[in-house]
Amino acid sequence: MICFCALATGFAQSSVRDEIRRVLDAQASAWNKGDLETFMETYWNSENLTFFSGDQPVKGWRNTLDRYRKRYQAEGQEMGRVTFSEIEIELLGEEAGFVRGRWALSRSGQPDAGGLFTLLVRRFEDGWKIIHDHTSAGD
Repeated sequence: MICFCALATGFAQSSVRDEIRRVLDAQASAWNKGDLETFMETYWNSENLTFFSGDQPVKGWRNTLDRYRKRYQAEGQEMGRVTFSEIEIELLGEEAGFVRGRWALSRSGQPDAGGLFTLLVRRFEDGWKIIHDHTSAGD
């Protein structure tokens, strides 16, 4: 009986990790289509969402969307193609997770960019959402 419970728990954790991974897959897919609105559906639509990148923390879903628009959809900008790799998902219980990974962005006429990210995700009624994003650029 103990082995069965351990197997069931392991399967459940694997399933939850797959659900969280699908959030990242949805992000990349939307980004690569140039669909910022669908990309933003993966974030918690709350004034308590936090996004840290560079030296300017951003608080709130709308402010995060505005930041992305300014950097990637303003005149002369393009969203390009993003990929995520080296993904590690650690569960922090049944309703929260910690995600680490690497991002890479290619845009025509600009040098490739990339770096590391750390996400806190939480399960809501409508699925897993990113509640905190800390993204850094690498050299």
